[in-house]
Parts: sequence; structure tokens; C-alpha cells
Amino acid sequence: MYQPQEYDVIVVGAGHAGCEAAAAAANLGSKVLLVTMNMNTIAQMSCNPAMGGVAKGQIVREIDALGGQSGIITDQTMIQFRMLNRSKGPAMWSPRAQSDRMRFAEAWRLTLEGIANVDFWQEAVTSLVVENDTVVGVKTQLGIEFRGKSVVLTNGTFLNGLIHIGEKNFGGGRAAEKGSRGITEQLLELGFEAGRMKTGTPPRVDGRSLDYSKMEEQSGDAEPGKFSYLDTPRLTRQRPCYITYTNERVHDILREGFEKSPMFQGRIKGLGPRYCPSVEDKINRFADKDRHQIFVEPEGWSTVECYVNGFSSSLPEDVQYRALREIAGFENAKMFRPGYAIEYDFFPPTQLSLTLETKRVANLYFAGQINGTTGYEEAACQGLMAGINAHRKVHGQAPFVLKRSEAYIGVLIDDLVNKGTDEPYRMFTSRAEHRILLRQDNADLRLTPLGYELGLASDERLARVRMKEAQTTEVGELLRKFAIEPAEINPLLVELGSAEIHEKTRAVNLLRRPNVELADLRRALPALHEALSAYDEEALEQAIINIKYETYLAKEHQQAARQQELENFVIQGRLDYRAMPALSHEAREKLLKIQPETIGQAARISGISPADVSVLMVYLGR
Repeated sequence: MYQPQEYDVIVVGAGHAGCEAAAAAANLGSKVLLVTMNMNTIAQMSCNPAMGGVAKGQIVREIDALGGQSGIITDQTMIQFRMLNRSKGPAMWSPRAQSDRMRFAEAWRLTLEGIANVDFWQEAVTSLVVENDTVVGVKTQLGIEFRGKSVVLTNGTFLNGLIHIGEKNFGGGRAAEKGSRGITEQLLELGFEAGRMKTGTPPRVDGRSLDYSKMEEQSGDAEPGKFSYLDTPRLTRQRPCYITYTNERVHDILREGFEKSPMFQGRIKGLGPRYCPSVEDKINRFADKDRHQIFVEPEGWSTVECYVNGFSSSLPEDVQYRALREIAGFENAKMFRPGYAIEYDFFPPTQLSLTLETKRVANLYFAGQINGTTGYEEAACQGLMAGINAHRKVHGQAPFVLKRSEAYIGVLIDDLVNKGTDEPYRMFTSRAEHRILLRQDNADLRLTPLGYELGLASDERLARVRMKEAQTTEVGELLRKFAIEPAEINPLLVELGSAEIHEKTRAVNLLRRPNVELADLRRALPALHEALSAYDEEALEQAIINIKYETYLAKEHQQAARQQELENFVIQGRLDYRAMPALSHEAREKLLKIQPETIGQAARISGISPADVSVLMVYLGR
């Protein structure tokens, strides 16, 4: 019998959550075992070959700022970069990269193999080893028992996964890969609640068979950015994506398959993602629309495989194929594989603490889709936090929890633990009440000092942050002192449609105008341009945002400070809320279930009213 060593952290699953968990724990000094059913699919991009997007891009930058790997690997393997929402305020700017799917997975594997503290084992985990309500290891299909001081489950869509294509269904965690059985059943026996969710993916097609002349080209940014705050490579060339549209003929063909649709016929029980519906769901729910956007996304630099974004489907493969060929540019399309839906088990995240440790079993952590989320970025940040906290727990260190005012990661975990989710949770900027503070441009300023204290962010990262802080301050001071005469600036102001000035003013006063940008002033004022030429673009951008949004930022900081006052009211131990009759029945139920650690956390639980919070504060003598 194989006799493996004991580990500090065992990570089950090598998707985006599992990779970040393993890397974080190992880089912090833990001895880590990463167990996966297939070493060849580590960090597989199961759905679209892209990272980032609205709010998701902010999460990737936060992962990077803390010392995680997703931003670095995305920069190394991207084939296109776009900053979304540039026409809106900076709180909405969201980086997004199209990735080379094969290179992304390869880079993650090589990164993990380069960490000495990470060991690997290829096999299915069928159960946990639990003693005295504490997890102490895992057992594999071969009967091998790996002992560990903590376990992080990142099973993705593999727990009792069931794939649907039309009237056909079969077990699997992903196309051509078997599902995982045993863990759900054991967790249920241990008293956990479980549910079913559904997600889907579109067909993949041969790019050589498409007519791009009938589509709209979607290029990357002229000056592409990146995700990592380190010196990762910048793109010097990019691959374009393309946009085309469905039409009434496409919709008619798809409707022919509705009688064989597993979704419409009730064979799929799990709830799918609200904001990423299947194409049949879109034409059913939005019957008044005569077309829907289709994004054609290349899967890499060299491969001909293309991802048909917007055409996710679980209809019969022949229906998918016939409908595809009615889309402009797809008349001769060759399909590599059809789209499908997949149902899988998840565990309502109200069963977790804010560290992502389960409340029922000590030292057991959940991260990713097992918690009811959807998206690589949401999974990766949970993996990072679970890996950090698993390491800290087994080494006797205090837990690491991010506040809602500190990071989108904090918002996501707080939402999951306090509100739960009955549909795949996806991050949006609208979920963050302090989003003007949580921008993608300042993630390093917010989080790298915390990552450095943890031991995860390097000296190099911290030095860069300190330099950026210093330069931002210097630029702000320079702009507050730089005097401008009316004669040298009024022609520009007329050109910009802004009011002329009649006396000497400071550059900062003009920059507070919404239609005046720093680039405009530098163009008109050579002396200002020269004075600013020594500063990095990131520091310049940071200083301008601080100037233009100074009032709003001050208000947000005040609100965050008021919220923090409630967070400072700690609830010691487990309270018997049933003994507080002044609480509403729903409040007693929710508080008993979640057992909040602070008054602030209690106030954010769905169903807890301000009156309930007041009762709690009186009870605690506040």
C-alpha cells in the first residue's frame, strides 16, 4: 500500500480555485498536495477563453495585488486586451483579456510545478477522512488515504455532474471527463445541505470554415493594458474577435428543438446563471427580439478552434448545427463539438464562515462553484482566500478576512456567507456599495500592503506600491501649484467647449472640470508636459482620479468608516437567538443558522431588519 506523507493543506480539484489555493498556501510555507482527476486539465478554461470583464477584471487585479497568480498568467498568455466601460467613470473601468486557452493551462501547470512545496496526485477523491468533527485527510478511488491538517474542496462542476444534450444525458464533470461521486453523499451524512445548479457552454467551431467578411471585427485596445502590477509582458500584437447576430430563421430552427430541450421539458432541475442564459432561453424569454449578438472568440494564437459566445445551448446537436449555419458568416461552419448543459451539486455558502471554512467540520474549506458561484475569477479569488486561511489556521495564525470596503473579494464572500445564493452567483460592480473605492487602478494600493503582511506579496510588489504612492502624491502637489495664465489656456478651453478663465488659476481647478483631461493640458502647456514626463502613467492616472472625484471619495470613506463601527461590535461565542423573543421569527432563524461574528455582519444577513439589529445591540449592552 502506498504510504504518503502528511500535508498541511490538501487541495481537491485543480481548476481556477484549486490552483490559486495550492499556490497561495504553498508560497506561504505550507506543504501542499494538489489532487486532480486529470493532470492534463489543470486550470482548464472549460467555458470561454477569457479572463476579466465587468467587476471580474477588478477581482483579477485584486488577486494579483495580494500576491496571487491569475493576473500574471493571464498577461503571459493573452491574445487580446480591452478596457471595458472607458466611457463611464473609473469605478466602472474593467479590464478583460482574451486568452490562449492551451497556453493558459500550460502556464498554470508550470507555475505550480515550480513551487517546491506543491506535490501532485492524479486520481479521484471519493471521501473525506473526518475525526471528531475535524477533517484530517482524504481517501481516493484506489483506497489511498492522504492525511492533512486541512482540506480545501474546489470540485467545480464535477460533484455528481450530469451533462445534457437534447434528450441525451450522461454523467460527467466536463465534456469527455467523468464526474466525481461520493463526496456529496458523505457531506450530507455529516449534516450539510446541498442543492443543484446548472451551467452551460456553446458549440466550438472550426475558424477556417467561417466567413469573417460578413461579421464586424472587434479589435483590442490600441495601447493594450495588462492585469499584473509586476513587469509582465505587454501585448505587441493581438488577435481580433468578431461580432455577428442570430436572426428569425435561426430562432425558428431552435424553436423546433424545444420539445427535446432538457430545460423546457423539466429534465434539468438546477437553476442556471441569470446573466448568461442559453440561446434557447433568450429567444423564449425575449420573443420580441429578432436578433441576438454572437461573439466569435479565437481560442488561441495558433489553433483554429473558435468559441461561439452567446450561443450556449443544450438542444439536440443536429438542431444546434442547423441553426448555427443560418448565422451570417457561419453558412459553411464546421462544428468541433456541440454545446451542452451540465448540472452539478453545490453547497449553500451560508454553511461557511467568512474564512470559507465550513461550520460543521473544522479545517474543511470550500471554494469556487461548490459555493454556488460562476466564473473563473470568482472561483480564483475564493481559492486564494481559502488557501491563505487554511495555511494560517494550521499554523496557529489569525484568520484573514477582507472587508466590503476593502475589496470586491470581500463583497463576494460576504454576500455568499450572509445572503447565500439559489442561482449561480456572478460579481457585478452594482453589488459593491463602495465601488468608487474598489477600482481596478488602485487594487495594489488597497491590498498589496495586506498581502505583504501575510507573506504572499513580495518585496518587489511593496516597493512598487510605495513608489506609486509617492509619485501620486507628488503629481497631485504639482498640479495644485502649477499656475496657468488665461491667454495660454483659453484657446484650448474654447476648443473643448469649456468656459474661459479670466484670471490666473491652478491646473487642479481646470482638471476638476468634467470635459478637461490631463492629456489636453499637457498638449497646450509644454512646461506642464515637461514637468510630468518623469512620472509613471499609473501614478498620473491615480492622481487625476483623486482630483476629479475628491468629494465622492471622501464621502465613501466616511460611509465605510461608519459601517466599520458596526464591524467593531464583536459577538462573542455562539448565542441562543431563540431566547431573544424581541427578534422577529425570521431573524432568529437566520441568526441561528449563520451565527454572525459581528453586528455589522448580522445587519447584512438577508431578512434581518434595522429593528432586529437594534434588539441585538441592546442585548449585547451596546
